[in-house]
Amino acid sequence: MICNLCPRGCGAKRNEYDGLGVCRMGTLPRVARIAPHMWEEPCISGERGSGTVFFSGCTLRCVFCQNYEISAKNRGRTITVKTLADEFKRLEELGVHNINLVSPTPYVYAILEALEIYKPSIPVVYNTSGYEKAETLRLLDGAVDVYLPDFKYAMAELSKMYSAADNYVESAISAIEEMLRQTGGPEFGADGILKRGTVIRHLVLPNHTKNSIAVLDIIKERFGGALVSLMGQYVPLGNASRYEKLNRKITQREYKKVKAHLFALDLDGFVQELSSADEKYVPTWDY
Repeated sequence: MICNLCPRGCGAKRNEYDGLGVCRMGTLPRVARIAPHMWEEPCISGERGSGTVFFSGCTLRCVFCQNYEISAKNRGRTITVKTLADEFKRLEELGVHNINLVSPTPYVYAILEALEIYKPSIPVVYNTSGYEKAETLRLLDGAVDVYLPDFKYAMAELSKMYSAADNYVESAISAIEEMLRQTGGPEFGADGILKRGTVIRHLVLPNHTKNSIAVLDIIKERFGGALVSLMGQYVPLGNASRYEKLNRKITQREYKKVKAHLFALDLDGFVQELSSADEKYVPTWDY
């Protein structure tokens, strides 16, 4: 295929096993872990875990990626579409609350084909960096129940510096608007698990509270009906040590400042504890 699935618009040639685009992935799914995952938001992980499929490769390439081994170094193995469908079924049989697709963008066509082979009776979660094309997301309308996008940046200079994507802000805004169009407001089951809706995640970066505050302002202004998940789990992984401003965890003072703005805007959602900033929460890439 000639690929233009993401906002990069690479027009890159991809065959089944490799590709020439920014993600460097083929069209068949390459995965690094498929297992119940307990460390998502409470309404996603619940008591039995989220059935998470960690895909290899990424369209964004953040220098501080917490999953750098699979997003940039492409650790994992290639499987067939039928195997992916079988794994959806296996996860559901384990009793997880949902099927959680992490960094799925390069594999949209394979995922849709797998869901035609086996459609779980539990929600399907699309867990993404937010760097998406609305046109691609429209292909998923009716197949995805919950969108879990990051909204990393409100400042193009930061997205260009740290993710080599100077069009991140407008792409993420357009994408999240499409996600909300598809899901509407949040719908919870009797067990407190999110059955349908959009949860916007924002990871606070050290030395960049102005960016976080600007992100929250955009969410308030444009994304009514979405839940917000404010994350303090930042650890300088990947290539973050090469950037002086990123080479530490966030401070209590920084996080308190951003949380105060979240509360002042009366945004509904979740606030992560700073104790989550620990490498022990990085999964084992054992698939």
